[in-house]
Amino acid sequence: MPHAIGYIRVSTQEQVTEGVSLAAQRARIEAWCVANGYELDTIFTDAGISGATMNKREGLQAALKAATKGTALVAYSISRLARSTRDMLTIADDLEKRGADLVSLTEKIDTTSAAGRMVFRMLAVLSEFERDQISERTIAALRHKRKRGEVYAPVPFGYTQIEGRLIEVREEARIVRDILKLREAGATLRTIAAYLNRNRVQPKQGGAAWYASSVRAVLQRQAVA
Repeated sequence: MPHAIGYIRVSTQEQVTEGVSLAAQRARIEAWCVANGYELDTIFTDAGISGATMNKREGLQAALKAATKGTALVAYSISRLARSTRDMLTIADDLEKRGADLVSLTEKIDTTSAAGRMVFRMLAVLSEFERDQISERTIAALRHKRKRGEVYAPVPFGYTQIEGRLIEVREEARIVRDILKLREAGATLRTIAAYLNRNRVQPKQGGAAWYASSVRAVLQRQAVA
């Protein structure tokens, strides 16, 4: 028997005006599980909490963590899960990565069916599109600052800051070119970090050693050049 995780939320005012009390939501979720042959493991609750943001709702965060591969996260409606398109796309993307299904009873979104999976994938595509747009805007802004010689925090390896302007450090710039050549030759981030550590290259922020993450940061900054 497949398993389900329930999620319910309501604020005091909504309970009065919308008639979607916690008890009513719970009853709908339980009924769906019985009708569709799902075992309801638990129902997570956010009582009297606004749906304006998902990060501050402990019940929702716990429900998402509990939604493992093969389970279904069941909610009374999309509005119980999220009040913004961005949050809803984030939730859909998270569940997709976990291999979990999403069931919204009011909107009749049910990714345990073929039609529901299509909707789910559309949400995932929209989420990826939004992330790509944000990335493009960020890269464009950094590229503009770099062309103008303006500082963008933190000061990137290969440069120093003088009176609010970026000035190239010749020796560091040479090391950046070495990093790019190694990467183009197929070296992994860890291999490049080990190379820099063997040659006692001092990291920009005064750290004791280079790591894959710090090499990645150098490469990402070069991408906006």
